[in-house]
Amino acid sequence: MNKKSLLITLLLIGGISHLGYKVREEGMFPLSEIHKLDLKKAGLKIDQNEVYNPNGISLVDALVNVGGCTGSFVSDQGLIITNHHCAFSAVQLASTPEHDYLNNGFVARTREQEIEAKGLTCRITDSYEDVSGKVLGAVAQIEDPAARLQLINNAMKSLAAEAEKKDPSIKAEVSEMFIGKTYVLFRYKTIQDVRLVYIPNRQIGEFGGETDNWVWPRHTGDYSFMRAYVGKDGKPAKYAKENIPYVPKKSLKVNPNGTNEEDFVFILGYPGKTFRHRPAQFIAYQAKYVLPYTSDLYDFQNSTMENVGKKDKTTEIKLATRIKRNANVMKNYRGKLTGIKGIDLIGQKKQEDESLAQFINNNADVKAQYGQLMDNIDQLYKQINGDANRDLWLGQIYTSTSLLNVAKNINLFKNELNKQPAAQKESYFAANIAKLKQTLDNIYAAYDLDVDRRIFKKMMSDAVSFTPNQRVTAVDKITARSNNNETAINEYINDTFGLTKLKDQAYVFNNLLKSGKSIGDYNDGLLLFENDIARQITELKPEKDRRDGLLNKLMGDYVNVKEKFLQKGFIPDANSTLRLTYGYVRGYSPADATYMSPFTTIKGILEKGATGNPDFYYPDIIKQLWTKKDFGPFVKKELNDVPVALLYNMDTTGGNSGSPIMNANGELIGVNFDRAYGATINDYAWNESYSRSIGVDIRYVLWAASKIDKADFLLKEMGVNP
Repeated sequence: MNKKSLLITLLLIGGISHLGYKVREEGMFPLSEIHKLDLKKAGLKIDQNEVYNPNGISLVDALVNVGGCTGSFVSDQGLIITNHHCAFSAVQLASTPEHDYLNNGFVARTREQEIEAKGLTCRITDSYEDVSGKVLGAVAQIEDPAARLQLINNAMKSLAAEAEKKDPSIKAEVSEMFIGKTYVLFRYKTIQDVRLVYIPNRQIGEFGGETDNWVWPRHTGDYSFMRAYVGKDGKPAKYAKENIPYVPKKSLKVNPNGTNEEDFVFILGYPGKTFRHRPAQFIAYQAKYVLPYTSDLYDFQNSTMENVGKKDKTTEIKLATRIKRNANVMKNYRGKLTGIKGIDLIGQKKQEDESLAQFINNNADVKAQYGQLMDNIDQLYKQINGDANRDLWLGQIYTSTSLLNVAKNINLFKNELNKQPAAQKESYFAANIAKLKQTLDNIYAAYDLDVDRRIFKKMMSDAVSFTPNQRVTAVDKITARSNNNETAINEYINDTFGLTKLKDQAYVFNNLLKSGKSIGDYNDGLLLFENDIARQITELKPEKDRRDGLLNKLMGDYVNVKEKFLQKGFIPDANSTLRLTYGYVRGYSPADATYMSPFTTIKGILEKGATGNPDFYYPDIIKQLWTKKDFGPFVKKELNDVPVALLYNMDTTGGNSGSPIMNANGELIGVNFDRAYGATINDYAWNESYSRSIGVDIRYVLWAASKIDKADFLLKEMGVNP
């Protein structure tokens, strides 16, 4: 932020403070930091220990990590509320052209009707422990960056394995809180049997589609309900009809009265990754390479899949989850690019780094320890930038082309099988073939041959244009067959995809994977191509490990110096571990002469629907109910309507999807699902002026469940009177 902008912001904050406008700083606070906050002063009405109590039961115990999102228990029978988009993949897998739950929605009116949520598990944070000393103690005398990082990773795995050995009922994981600096051991309970209970119609759960994604005002009913099940002994167990609902330590109370503008609110959840404590070179790398490359690639992939999906309903359903995920990332990344340029984040970071370098040089003791830090960071990123195109390509090739991912997993299995002594090959095959089949089954679930051919061609064509120091060996082998690169690529794809048996899942499972001999004897062009890719990745690995190790050390030093310079500690970047963020229900002004109020209503759904945009189609019953003003107890009197979505200034990012929005009394009043477009930059920077997150208002959830889907039984289970 330049001096003029900073002055305006300070004047604004100073002026509105007199009007009772409460200002907060950024922060996704780890459990270990919550006790340092004064949430009472911020507006919390319950005891702070009721939010998190390491020695007793608290709201934290109602939280779950489900499918990479956050969810929360809302009954003592394992009922979970999360986002519609968090259940999307499981609903897709449960859907068929005859039972199209993806588009029509689903309501299980009895426990027996609940459907297995394939691919989803619930992970509950059981406890945590700072193990920084144990991890870093293992590398105290190690100078080689690659060796240092390897030892850190080994120590993390060893501590996790030790914790699991002590308590086999938990899954342990050591998370790096500050890169190269602090490490925390988390113990998790994993519930393996999760079932779909209530999914709204897609025109509700995904209202606005990509038109509204990352946009405010929003009118999306982005919610779903699932249920966690365990074995009859109360322990986690795989899906089985005889399993019983899980009884959580804590479930959230649902407040059907919702909330009001400027009310204190807070979120507990599992935010993904943020990168706020990184230098200018990191942001520049993101802006020049990662964000544009990935968003453009996903744009191409989605156009391809949408066109191919038109051929029949089965294909459309099969590709739906991948399209949705791609579209979400694509718009997010383009929003980040806009945000980076809009606030000149690279320029800001450069100024910060220049001040940091000056501080280092002006302090003899600091200079003695960190004198080369800024130059070393710069030199490392020059090397990283030099290989960026190839590195990004190699990072996307397997997820881009499903059959190449199939080939990768088969080759890995074959290689491990070949390493076994002759007498043990059969037992190895028997012990591991089921896991391989499950992995391949997940890949084939979103596979289409036409899609694969078209995307594979683009990937190969992209690789042809790389500079001499970034060549992809496997692609160069193909293009060397002809003077015309496009001709060589087309001929190779036609021949390889025409001959490969990998395109036929039934053949792969019934013939190719029938025995160790059958899988060992089989080979084709895709397997050979994948072998070349894997070989080059292996050859590049030592240098990549060196860079990763050096980056780990440099970023740890970078944070250390910043703490000395600013004379304060920092909240570590988000890393998918449980965090708290708080703030206020609040609108904002994203552009000159505009103000966005913090609530939308059903009226807005009808207004958008009148535009004729297919993304704004909605079930007819919504208009019928609204016309009759049939709002039940869920109306917001000031609006004479049901609130659909709400806006707030809390600090969220990916992974916070599905997080419960709670009021000052710790009651559920909404479910977080998105950010405003300007806040896509939250991963790199947060600011009160533009950082706004979006949630579905609990009043709309309850209204839709009761009035549209006649699911009053769920409301009663949550203790709400319809």
